Amino acid sequence: MPLKTRRADEPSLNLTPMIDIVFLLIIFFMVGTKFTEAERNVPLEVPRVRDNGTLTAAPQRKIVNVYRDGSVTLDREVVSVPELEATLKAARRQYPQTGVLVRGDGQGAFDHVARVLVAVRAAGIEEMGISVDVSTRR
Repeated sequence: MPLKTRRADEPSLNLTPMIDIVFLLIIFFMVGTKFTEAERNVPLEVPRVRDNGTLTAAPQRKIVNVYRDGSVTLDREVVSVPELEATLKAARRQYPQTGVLVRGDGQGAFDHVARVLVAVRAAGIEEMGISVDVSTRR
């Protein structure tokens, strides 16, 4: 049984295919850049549109706080229930997907919160949430 007396060749990494790919990518992007420059020089009249201003992000939800004594605030401004309904209707006309978050005082009468919920629904607001504190204590 012959013993192996010489070492096996060490593995080598062939970089030729990787270099080929890098050169092809460089050529591709150079040619692509030339095409975009040539495209701008094509004598073409593009359609003109009216400028309607910038697109804006959707407004954040309106926050309605109902206090223990029945007073109501809309985004930190004191309003009456009819004023709340009118303001929310105006906000809905500007942005139909306006959302409202109602926060009621836990020690207050639910009657006050119910009046606010009716006003929000009468304003046509479909996205409405009620804020509560979820705790594990009883």
